[in-house]
Amino acid sequence: MAKKRPIKKKAAKRSPAKAARKKPVKKASARKKPAARKTKTPRTAIRKKPAPQPAEKPRKKPQSVEQQLGALDKQILKLINDRARLTVEQIQERSASGINLFDHPLEYDLWEQLDAANTGPLSSTAARSVYREILSAARAQVKTLRVAYLGPKFSFTHLAAIQRFGKSADLIPVNTIASVFEEVNRGHTEFGIVPIENSTDGRIVDTLDMFTRLPLRICGEVQMSVHHNLMSRSPRSEIVEIYSKPQALSQCRDWLARNMPMAHLHEVTSTSTAATLARDKPGAGAIASAQAAVEYGLDVLAERIEDNAHNVTRFAVIGDKSAKPTGKDRTALLLQISHKPGSLSDALAGFKRARINLTWIESFPLRGPEMGYLFFLDFEGHMQDGPIKRALVELEQKAVRLEVLGSYPRSEPFE
Repeated sequence: MAKKRPIKKKAAKRSPAKAARKKPVKKASARKKPAARKTKTPRTAIRKKPAPQPAEKPRKKPQSVEQQLGALDKQILKLINDRARLTVEQIQERSASGINLFDHPLEYDLWEQLDAANTGPLSSTAARSVYREILSAARAQVKTLRVAYLGPKFSFTHLAAIQRFGKSADLIPVNTIASVFEEVNRGHTEFGIVPIENSTDGRIVDTLDMFTRLPLRICGEVQMSVHHNLMSRSPRSEIVEIYSKPQALSQCRDWLARNMPMAHLHEVTSTSTAATLARDKPGAGAIASAQAAVEYGLDVLAERIEDNAHNVTRFAVIGDKSAKPTGKDRTALLLQISHKPGSLSDALAGFKRARINLTWIESFPLRGPEMGYLFFLDFEGHMQDGPIKRALVELEQKAVRLEVLGSYPRSEPFE
């Protein structure tokens, strides 16, 4: 029998709708398109309130000069007290180590530092005066220094004592140069201050004489520009008498001869005594310092009447110890040599060989029947310096008497 062929079924026709539903979907690409930002219409947009701005601080009014001064005064007062407190600590530490309470090299270094740092408008002298009183007050908290000076108050020696020790020291006026030496020698005071030399009149004999009598040393110096003033309570045309100490009258003699030829000149023990007389006597005038005029209520009738515009007096600070080297020192000594020709030249030859600069030499005759002279010498350098040590050893071999009066720092004149 013949095999029947299989009947092929015809594929059913799909409706267009079904064909569309089963149409293969294209795969989305890996990168998605960013969604479109929805923009808000002005009607639906919510406006954010602006962040509140910080309120402007009211501008400070510029301080007045008085307010600035008040603020500065508070700062200065605090700093001054801090400085004084630390100074007390420094003095106590050094005193415990055996260092002198009044150690001039410490102040000498301070003055140099202040001078280097000072840019004005205050002068170096004014700046030093401020610090001097701080140091003086701090030192007085540890121990009050007693200082004898040729008085009375507001004499030039008193002003030199203030310049050297400050107003917190116990400054004790005495009537004569000899009394100053005696107060120190007896231990009543730690120091004394006396005039030793004037640029117009030269040596002060009484001071040099006392160095030959008592074993005291020079441990410092003060150089002060001395300005003399004519003062009185009477008009200048009515002055018939003028009082002052001999040195002051001598330093103004030319001016007095030209300008006050009819006035009688009277010597008294001090310029302060002269100021007292001018205050109490009608028709009397005095030659003294400007500070004395203020103290005694006198009118200054003529200023700076000294004949030498560079009139400087050197004052010696006396005590029982020498100062330490500072590098800018001076040494003083008393020398007696045999009274024969060439002895002085031979004695001083060692200074020349050692290149030591002699700054002052004075002679005065020996007391009593012995012939000869004592010489007062001043020269640059400290007795601990090598060349000066050698020169003194050589000088001692030629001397009848040799006493080193001390080494001390040199000072500059102040107004």
